[in-house]
Amino acid sequence: MTIRTKKCTVEDLQALQEISIETFNATFKDQNSPENMTSYLERAFNLEQLENELSNISSEFYFVYFKNEVAGYLKININDAQSEEMGHDSLEIERIYIKNKFQRHGLGKVLFNKALEVAKEHNRKKIWLGVWEKNENAISFYKKMGFIKIGTHSFFMGDEEQTDLIMSKTLV
Repeated sequence: MTIRTKKCTVEDLQALQEISIETFNATFKDQNSPENMTSYLERAFNLEQLENELSNISSEFYFVYFKNEVAGYLKININDAQSEEMGHDSLEIERIYIKNKFQRHGLGKVLFNKALEVAKEHNRKKIWLGVWEKNENAISFYKKMGFIKIGTHSFFMGDEEQTDLIMSKTLV
């Protein structure tokens, strides 16, 4: 079983858009209205938005490959790219997205370990993330990885305000 990661570049823009839409839609479409899903997907994953994110020096994207196929990706943020003010010693995991057919193969842990590696390279002391309060699988995964809930923030899915748990892990 061959698993590897690769840092994304602007050349990966089309593949990044495709996997973003596929994984977000598969995970959240059953709990949200079609209108709100369409609104969110068009805003968050249009090519211009993703290119801006890829070009931000305070954000990094990594694909994870399973048997030479893109199976998912990680997006991390430092400095002013973080979606909440958490301090200069923090790194945000904004997305760990894995295609459904590749879940339960340890790929989320591979991407989490990549985030840890990058956090250490940047001398960060804390990793944090926001996760939808109804995404029980992800919450369970993050708890297993040592995260604890430290607060909440609002997330807008189209015109619907939802609650994300803010979870954090202190690095040693």
